Amino acid sequence: MAEEEKKEIEEKEEGAPCEKCEEHKANWKRALADYKNLQNEIARCKSDWAKMSEAQILQEFIPVYDNLKRGLAVSLPLLEGEKPEEQRGWEQLKQGIEYVKKQFGEVLKAHGVEEIKTIGEQFDPRWHEAVGEEEADGAEAGAIVREVDSGYKVGDRVIKPAKVIVAK
Repeated sequence: MAEEEKKEIEEKEEGAPCEKCEEHKANWKRALADYKNLQNEIARCKSDWAKMSEAQILQEFIPVYDNLKRGLAVSLPLLEGEKPEEQRGWEQLKQGIEYVKKQFGEVLKAHGVEEIKTIGEQFDPRWHEAVGEEEADGAEAGAIVREVDSGYKVGDRVIKPAKVIVAK
């Protein structure tokens, strides 16, 4: 045995901690802290991945919801010109489609999807995409006067920006 090792063993027997023991203990504590940090990082990444995949799926459904809304908006004026006996069947179809739209909207809402407010709001590039400008009486410059396409967000993250017409 080397002289240093004998001295270290004697110090250890007297109750004084050896340097190597303290070094190993410090390294062990550092490794344990690194492991806990890694576990926290992995949990955060898993949560982010789950949110991203959910947002991706919702992005695929939103155009379907928008088209359903557009279809209802176009068909309603057509129904008003029909004869009363013809209107009954169309009214039932309209009610059914409105129910599907409502149900679809509730599913989106349950997943935290909110429609971005547009008409009457001030243009904000975080939420809106300006696709045109037009003169509007009584509207201040930069105010949204018309919505071309609905926009959606989850929390503070935009899934689809709202396409709008802005007042000059």
